[in-house]
Amino acid sequence: MPHRLLSLEHFRTRLAHVDALPQLVVLGVLSGLVAGGLMSLFRGAYNLLQHWLLSGGTENFESLPEISRLLFPVVGSLLLILLYLSIPAHARSVGIVHLLERLNNHQGRMPGSNMLVQLLAALIALASGHSVGREGPAVHMGAASSSWLGQRLNLPNNTLRLLVGCGAAAGISAAFNTPLAGVIFAMEVILLEYTLVGFLPIMVAAVVGDVVVRLTVGEAIVFNAPALQIHKLSELPLVMLLGLMTGLLAVGFHFLYRHTFRICQWSIPTRFLLAGTLTGLVAMHWPEVMGSGYDTIEALFHTQPAAIWLLGLLLAKWLLTPVIIALGIPAGLIAPSLFIGASAGALLGATGNSLGLTADTALYAMLGMGAMMAALLNAPLAALLAMLELTHNTAIILPGMLAIVTANLTTRYGFGLPSIFHASLQAQGMDLRQAPLTQVLSRAAVGSLMQRNFAETESIISLSSARDLLTAAPQWLLVQKGDNSFLLPPADLKVWLENETADKTDPELSINLLEIPAQRRDVMPLLYRSTLKEALDLMLQHQLDYLLVVSNQESPLGLISKEQIESYYNHKQSL
Repeated sequence: MPHRLLSLEHFRTRLAHVDALPQLVVLGVLSGLVAGGLMSLFRGAYNLLQHWLLSGGTENFESLPEISRLLFPVVGSLLLILLYLSIPAHARSVGIVHLLERLNNHQGRMPGSNMLVQLLAALIALASGHSVGREGPAVHMGAASSSWLGQRLNLPNNTLRLLVGCGAAAGISAAFNTPLAGVIFAMEVILLEYTLVGFLPIMVAAVVGDVVVRLTVGEAIVFNAPALQIHKLSELPLVMLLGLMTGLLAVGFHFLYRHTFRICQWSIPTRFLLAGTLTGLVAMHWPEVMGSGYDTIEALFHTQPAAIWLLGLLLAKWLLTPVIIALGIPAGLIAPSLFIGASAGALLGATGNSLGLTADTALYAMLGMGAMMAALLNAPLAALLAMLELTHNTAIILPGMLAIVTANLTTRYGFGLPSIFHASLQAQGMDLRQAPLTQVLSRAAVGSLMQRNFAETESIISLSSARDLLTAAPQWLLVQKGDNSFLLPPADLKVWLENETADKTDPELSINLLEIPAQRRDVMPLLYRSTLKEALDLMLQHQLDYLLVVSNQESPLGLISKEQIESYYNHKQSL
């Protein structure tokens, strides 16, 4: 039946299995198309706004007069206040933290309204010069668009989880034309796991998202970086010192963010106006802190500013960014982390140059970018690849790895800090660290394990119907009585028939399956798209051994038992 094999229902059924690789690759392509299209819209609107507001082109806030640098963030905050007060409270949650919460508590079902709010809010925040980046919004919008696709197709929940990862990778890739960094970011920061089945669709989504944006709005050349390298191994201790320095800066970033979030529990207008005012005041003296700051980072690659200027710039960005993000400005922090790292690296490089320890200040600016991103996000591999793809310089791999390892050890094991995203969730009273059981059982839907060998029947049946049921040799009898269902072992019915009706010949004799002696088991319905983790949670909550898997129309599809789920987990753990 070829039409059945090509049907959407067959596609959904295959996706319930953890090894549905061809179907997942198809979804990766669709995810890349959807996320890439949305990111094309976002990047196009962002570029138009920047060129309209800034006569010198994108990110050229330095060309603005002092009063404009003060007013831009304040006006942006006022627009954000109007936007947030005009929408319901549930639609205000945006960004990577929102994504992680929906992924873990709502099976990756992300609301479309929040995605649209993120699009508008990020454009306002970036165009008005707030000290934020576009990566967080890109990840949110990419993941949300892919989640929307999965919800429209009524896909299993285990697939929605992977679709969120596909969309996140496509979002990062489409924002910066960095597909490899997007893949690793999705696995390392969003899904928190590396699997072969997950890699391929996420990789496809990142490539497709990148291609879509290149075809529509063109290539995003973030940096024109010089090809620099370490000239002598005696510089490696200085590279390690850079890793320690950026690790400590990440610790300070955490501290400022957490304490600002804890203290400033004020209304939205108060918080946003404070963020805009602080940004404007700092920007009057240090206009480089406005926006993503990629033009300033590139300038650090080609010039060697005075150490005292670099120190002021570093402190301004480092002190301002965690405060305004904690105050709720709805955009990303990856670009600021790159800015802080580059400033720290340039400062250390300039100091080392004055002491005759190094020749290339720009090299340390590049290394600082990756080290700070790795320390703040707890994503060393994603940071290394982002540094590599943004600079197109393979010579920085060795020193980059050394700086990133040192920075990560300082933050993660020296101070016991998680990624800034998980720290934000903890500050809001949520901890989304997943146990191995949760991770394994979230990858497969109940449709991959459910038993189909059962027979439906009413609670009152005739003698002939009872014998027909036994002839079919089902594993269970699903007995329906009104809105309630229970399972009855066919063997118990068989024993009762042999003992009680051996001498009866009337085929229409009524039998009440509620009254015969049998080991009945209560069951509850569960949608076929639910994951094994959801099934186990429901069983434990209601103390059930079996669940009835049903379709969207609530028609029975199969049965799943606690024993099956436990066997599946034990098998996966033994591999």
